[in-house]
Amino acid sequence: MKIAITGGTGLVGKALSREMINSGHEVFILTRNKASSNSSLNPKYVSWLNEGDQPELELEGIDAIVNLAGATINSRWTDDYKRKILDSRLQATSEVKGILKKLIKKPEVLVNASAVGFYGTSLTEEFTEQAPAGNDFLAETVEKWEGAASQAEDLGVRVVLCRFGVILDKHGGALPRMVLPYKLFGGGKIGSGKQWLSWIHIQDAVSGIMFAIDNKDLKGPVNFSAPSPVTMDQFGKTLASVLQKPHWMPVPSFILKMLLGEMSILVLEGQRVHPEKLLRAGFVFRYLHLKEALKDIFGK
Repeated sequence: MKIAITGGTGLVGKALSREMINSGHEVFILTRNKASSNSSLNPKYVSWLNEGDQPELELEGIDAIVNLAGATINSRWTDDYKRKILDSRLQATSEVKGILKKLIKKPEVLVNASAVGFYGTSLTEEFTEQAPAGNDFLAETVEKWEGAASQAEDLGVRVVLCRFGVILDKHGGALPRMVLPYKLFGGGKIGSGKQWLSWIHIQDAVSGIMFAIDNKDLKGPVNFSAPSPVTMDQFGKTLASVLQKPHWMPVPSFILKMLLGEMSILVLEGQRVHPEKLLRAGFVFRYLHLKEALKDIFGK
């Protein structure tokens, strides 16, 4: 298959493009800075989001497009940065729709990144794909992002919205930051510890995207998180056990709020998410439980 990826240099994008190439697919990575990219034949780098770019000329005949582009949420949420989080996602998605409109032969599917932040936060509820949107910044951002991506359906393109939980990988994302206190022997309960963490191993995130491309019956919002979410206290204890480090120094909520501002919601609040649609479609998670996922990541 011929598959285009935006955000191909990010955490998921790198792992996904590597897996797709190893599986024999032809990969096109859309990038702002084509000149500095590797010039190998696979993946092929295609310039976009610059004045005068015409990426559609190089993408005719693609079978699928995966849109992972957007500014990281792992930065302090000033008003300006919150606008960047939203605008970067809407701009990239708008550009993807523009490409789709110009292609003579449309790809069969658009797989668009999203997030479990859509549901807002709760200590008691379990969220499947049928749950309504929350009302905080992340929920509103995701709702607008998904709404923009879903417009591709008007072009006859199947749209899958991957609502990712926290993606666990040793080399990027949130996990290295979560690990650091334990490596310094200062790990412990964060906030109340009762908040939920819906997580997914990077390999299952990649396999899930490939499953979504291949499974023609899968569409709309799809939760990309392991079937066994944990509380933050359970997460910390499991991480400490795998790393063979102590779990003893609590981090009060007010300190994180002072340090991180509104972004503290990412660790002080959470949601318990169930991947109902993936499981119903027959997807098999390689890493069902947190301990086996962390053992794989850290080579234990």
